[in-house]
Amino acid sequence: MAKPFTFGVQVGGTRNGADFREHARKIEGLGYDTFCVPDHFLETAMAPMVALAVAAEATTRLRVCALVLGNDYKHPAIVAKETATIDVLSDGRAELGIGAGWMKVDYDALGLPYDKPSVRIARLEEACAVINGAWATGTYSYEGDHYTITDYDGIPKPVQQPRPPILIGGGGPKLLRLAGREADIVGINPNLRAGAITNDAASDSVAANIDNKVGWIREGAGDRFDDLTLQIRYFFARVTDDRQGLAEAMAPAFGLTAQEALDSGISLVGTVEEICDILLERRERWGVSSIVIGDDEVDTFAPIVAALAGN
Repeated sequence: MAKPFTFGVQVGGTRNGADFREHARKIEGLGYDTFCVPDHFLETAMAPMVALAVAAEATTRLRVCALVLGNDYKHPAIVAKETATIDVLSDGRAELGIGAGWMKVDYDALGLPYDKPSVRIARLEEACAVINGAWATGTYSYEGDHYTITDYDGIPKPVQQPRPPILIGGGGPKLLRLAGREADIVGINPNLRAGAITNDAASDSVAANIDNKVGWIREGAGDRFDDLTLQIRYFFARVTDDRQGLAEAMAPAFGLTAQEALDSGISLVGTVEEICDILLERRERWGVSSIVIGDDEVDTFAPIVAALAGN
């Protein structure tokens, strides 16, 4: 059975307190389900956990989630404690979005070692064990290659049981199989193996490659695949009456044909009616029901949210 649609907004940039709270309330009022913020250091973005706490405080229904925390930037026991605190203070509206880390300029700016992908992914897998242990009842210990925990009782415990939803985003086979095993929500992303957003991120998101990515998630998830929520963050989302013309103008810059761009798993372009049809078709093909757009399309996508949210 298809999961009902949910809609989120990824909010970047900086705002003063009054504007930020009002924007969160606007997003909630337009019917969106989740308020998301990124986790980067050299982009214009606020510290995610603080921003999410303020967004939760300003609203009553809106869920809050980083999209996504870089695991290497903070010890996972601290991430677990901060997420649980937001969950308690928001009456159970926190989600934990986490990834292996990918943006090399962030690592360079902070003097962090940019380990090869297999090491970062292995560290993320251990981080999931640490986080789940912190949220479980009582004390726990853990010894891995990257983290050691001794008789630790994470306080507070989250309100949501058995845990707040964990979202893991990724684009390659190893990370998506891990997400299938460990996450509740899986973000299907371009493979950012270059450590930056390049043209191959667009070509990696053509429809046939999304088929492969869903297959990797299924391999990791096994029998629990039907319990997962699959998510796409649409990096190129536009409500327009000239779908074809916009694609023909934009696609060459990414090395794609117009049709490849329109069918891409990071592209969502058309009239309100066309976009609704596209989302229904992609849910049927890929199982994707969690839709995230950028802050610049909040108003124009509101009719799509009104038409599909919860259906």
